Amino acid sequence: MNLVRTLTLRQLQIFVVAARHLSYARAAEELHLTPPAVSMQLKQLEDNAGLPLFERVGRGVSLTQAGELLVHHALRVLGEIKDAEANLHALLGAEVGRLSVGLVSTAKYFMPRLLGQFGKEHAGIDIQFSIGNREALLQKLHDNAIDLAVMGRTPLEIDAQAEPMARHPYVMIAPTDHPLREARRFDLQELRHETFLLREQGSGSRLVAEEMFKNHLFTPARTMTLGSNETIKQAVMAGMGISLLSLHTLPLELKTAEICILDVLGTPIERTWYVVRMNNKRLLPAGVKFREFLLNEAAKGLESEFGRHLALRK
Repeated sequence: MNLVRTLTLRQLQIFVVAARHLSYARAAEELHLTPPAVSMQLKQLEDNAGLPLFERVGRGVSLTQAGELLVHHALRVLGEIKDAEANLHALLGAEVGRLSVGLVSTAKYFMPRLLGQFGKEHAGIDIQFSIGNREALLQKLHDNAIDLAVMGRTPLEIDAQAEPMARHPYVMIAPTDHPLREARRFDLQELRHETFLLREQGSGSRLVAEEMFKNHLFTPARTMTLGSNETIKQAVMAGMGISLLSLHTLPLELKTAEICILDVLGTPIERTWYVVRMNNKRLLPAGVKFREFLLNEAAKGLESEFGRHLALRK
């Protein structure tokens, strides 16, 4: 085996896309190639590696152990090449360049507006953002697949730097006909008979809710686990229960008055948004500019949009 002499960057690019989709057809569509061309390139890569990288599981495709190992190395190689390209662009100045930003799912509700604002001021900087759970973003940071990440907890699992970007309040939401919708500063125990709608285990929202229950010595009568903020909001509007969610997931529902915020003692629960990057990551001028933009503008933008809803709780 001598991958250095035989593999090509094109093979690595195709492999990474195929590994992400776990589908040769979808990889071919994204790369504007034919499925046979994708299959041929991956077969050559497997021959060069001397090990199968994909295996058939029923009708689907999954990565083998060798494939799982190679995909992380491939992402780091392609990330280094991306950095080299960006470094060359940096010679032209901070107004030209590419930047990859990862977002946890809750941040997708407000970050596009900030990205749009930044894009108007810096039209020459191309920002690509991806959405994933916390674990996926930490892996992407480690693999140098993204330059920055926006998340709600400091990452102790990797050698990264997290800088506070803005406050991140969690509020108790309920249907608009809830009997306690007009009550002020009532105890959480008043909700002991309610069904609490929670995110899946390991999600940031779930951890905040469980911490609140623990601090208040509170046990809900019933809980229901749902897989997304959108599903929880729809379930609340349908009267299926109440939930503790990030205020920043509610711009549309609060504007249209489809959901109300309950004034429970101890809420809002204050958390923080962070801009995260690896300590060994050297940000290029475009990345430095975007980081500074988030640290200077995110808090003001979120306060402008959501501050009035918190003022009503005082």
